[in-house]
Amino acid sequence: MKLFLTVWFLLMSAPWALAQDIGGHYRVKGTNLDGTIYEGDAQITKTSEYTCEIVWRTGGSTSDGICMRDGNAFTAGYELNGKVGLVIYLVQDDGTLEGTWTVAGVNAVGTEILTPE
Repeated sequence: MKLFLTVWFLLMSAPWALAQDIGGHYRVKGTNLDGTIYEGDAQITKTSEYTCEIVWRTGGSTSDGICMRDGNAFTAGYELNGKVGLVIYLVQDDGTLEGTWTVAGVNAVGTEILTPE
């Protein structure tokens, strides 16, 4: 009976874990394409069951984009200095987003960690 209850609990909590709301305010720490460090904050706002908007405020500039979650993958497309950018995050168990990003036409990647506040 104990095994049944444990399995039942895990099965019932799994859909909630996948569908958890990723929206909110985050602290941002990352490395630029040239390796320099930046910090700031980000706001993620859910816009539908599948999509969201994200706004980053880092280093005195603001960038905004569209985002989407699929399981433990979280992606966002954005514009930076007139070029299209892409970031791919992995959602960690504690809600932290760990990712890499780049901008069209650049042969380099940066890193970024979003920590929920």
